[in-house]
Amino acid sequence: MRATCSLIRREFAAYFTGPIGYVALFGFLVLNGLLFWLVVGLLTEKGPQGVEYPMQVMLGGAENPPGALVAGVLFWGLFPAVTGIITSRLIAEERGSGTLESLLTAPIRDWQVVLAKFVACFAFYLLLWATTLVYVPVLADLRAEWQGNFTLYSVMLLVGIFLLVSAKLGFWFESNGWLVLLFGLLGLGLAGAGGYLHATKDARHLVHITANIDPMPVLTSYLGVVLAGAMFLALGLLVSSWVKSQLVAWMLSLLLGLGFVLPAALRWQVDSGSQWDALLYYVSVPEHFRRDFTRGVIDTRPLVLYVTATLCCLYLTVRALEARRLR
Repeated sequence: MRATCSLIRREFAAYFTGPIGYVALFGFLVLNGLLFWLVVGLLTEKGPQGVEYPMQVMLGGAENPPGALVAGVLFWGLFPAVTGIITSRLIAEERGSGTLESLLTAPIRDWQVVLAKFVACFAFYLLLWATTLVYVPVLADLRAEWQGNFTLYSVMLLVGIFLLVSAKLGFWFESNGWLVLLFGLLGLGLAGAGGYLHATKDARHLVHITANIDPMPVLTSYLGVVLAGAMFLALGLLVSSWVKSQLVAWMLSLLLGLGFVLPAALRWQVDSGSQWDALLYYVSVPEHFRRDFTRGVIDTRPLVLYVTATLCCLYLTVRALEARRLR
C-alpha cells in the first residue's frame, strides 16, 4: 500500500514539474472557456436563437445554432488529444529513459504499477474538470440562501468532509496507508449518506439552493465525462506501454481515441432506428452526450462500454508489463 501511494504521488507531482501537465491544462482551459462563452451568449439570447440544453453546447452535441455544431467538432476532435497528452509520458518515458527496468525489479507488482499510474493520470484529469465547476452556477442558474439549521444528517455530511480532507492530507504527508484508506472510505460514506439524507429527509437545510434551470443535465454530463475520460485514459496508458517515444504514444492515442469519436460523423448517412444507427450510437462517444448525458438521461449501454473498455485496457497494460518482465 505504501509503495503504491508513493508511486501515485510521484506520478501526479510529475505533471507539475514538467511541461506536459501545463500544456494539457492550458489547452483544456482555453477550449472550455470558449465553449462557456458561447453558452453564455446563447443563454442571453431570446426566442429561437437561444439554447434548450446548455450542457449540450458545452460538450459539443448541439446541432443548432451552427456555431454550436462547430464547437462540437472542435471539442471532440481535441478531447482524445488532451487525454493522449496526459498519458503519453506514463510508461513511454520510463522505457525511453531506461528506468522502467528498475521499476519492474522493485518490490511492487505489475498491477500496482499500472494502478498507480492510472490513478495519478485520472486524478489530474479530474483536476482539469474541477476547474469547470465555476461554470455550474451559471449553467444551472443556481441561487443559494444560508439558513444554518444543523441536523444529524448535516453533521454527518460535515464530519465526512472533514475525514476526506484528513485522508487527503495524510496521503500527501505519507501517513500510514491503511489509515489514510480507512479515513477516505469512512469519510466518503458519511459524506455521501449524510448529504443524500440531508437533502431528502431534512425539512431544514444548512443552505437552501434553488436552480432555475434543470440541474440534472449538468450532473449526468459530468458523470459522462468522468467515465468516458477514464476509458480514454486507460486506452492512452495501454498505448504508452507499447512504445518508447512520447510523441508516438500521443499520436497513437489520438488515432485510437478518434475511433470512438469519428463514427458520430456517419450518423447522417444511416437511417434513424436502423441496426447501423444502433451500432454507431454504441461506439460513438459524442452521440452518447448528444442524445443522453447532456439531456439529463442515463443510458446503461454507454456506461457498460466505458467501464468494460477501461478494465480491458488496464488488464492488457498489466499483461504488456508482464511480457516485458519475462523477456
